[in-house]
Amino acid sequence: MKHEVYELRPGRTPLLISMPHVGREIPPDQQDRYVDRALGSEDTDWHLEGLYAPIAEALGAGLLIPRYSRYLIDLNRPPEDTPMYPGASNTELCPTRFFTGEPLYKEGRAPDADEKQRRLETYWQPYHQALQGELQRLRQEHGQALLFEAHSIRSQLPWLFDGQLPDLNLGTVEGQSCRQITRDAMEIVLNAQQDFSWVVDGRFKGGYITRQYGRPALGQQVVQMEMCYRCYMVEQELGYTGYELDEACMARVRPVLSLLLQAYLMANPSRAGTAAPSA
Repeated sequence: MKHEVYELRPGRTPLLISMPHVGREIPPDQQDRYVDRALGSEDTDWHLEGLYAPIAEALGAGLLIPRYSRYLIDLNRPPEDTPMYPGASNTELCPTRFFTGEPLYKEGRAPDADEKQRRLETYWQPYHQALQGELQRLRQEHGQALLFEAHSIRSQLPWLFDGQLPDLNLGTVEGQSCRQITRDAMEIVLNAQQDFSWVVDGRFKGGYITRQYGRPALGQQVVQMEMCYRCYMVEQELGYTGYELDEACMARVRPVLSLLLQAYLMANPSRAGTAAPSA
């Protein structure tokens, strides 16, 4: 299903993979507001659609993919624009800075309250309506909905966090957004592999979508994976403008991601009792 602001590819199982930061477009009528550098959408979650699509097809998972850049509006921030991580640097609902801290907009051209409201109604709300609708469909069809929030980021961003992130950062809002059996099953997968460092509920515990839609008591679970670029891309120092895939790294990380998603499904058999297919 293609909409002006997203594409929804329904799956065959209770699993839906959402990628709220893979969009790269900035509408032509908004481009003049931004500094030239911003038009490259450098803080995108690069290449995740291609990375996850084969896994989704093998497992029967759905995909929800936005069209527009997080620089226009961040689909993983609350509509009230409250900070996700109090006491740390936060990006806003309508971000005004790069992840390196410099301004996204030309002097005096950042969106005002009316423009933020327009973006909320035009871009944010349709995505969340689609997300809510698909989760409801999954609950009705399978007796539950399993949402996997797929993200990626540079491993070092001093404006946002100190030091270097682990490769794989699983977020469950300290266990509140999913069942304990789900968290345990995914930790077993992470602990069994040796190629990638990992943490559960570290710096990234889950954004708005994980916190808002994770309702395990109601049969709706959410986990977030914040993965460092270096797991599947050529990652160099800040200021590097290339975003090339590293085929060798991608070949190592894709099976780990597949096993994580299989564990998610296997820990939560559907109402019909069907097991997750093998990838």
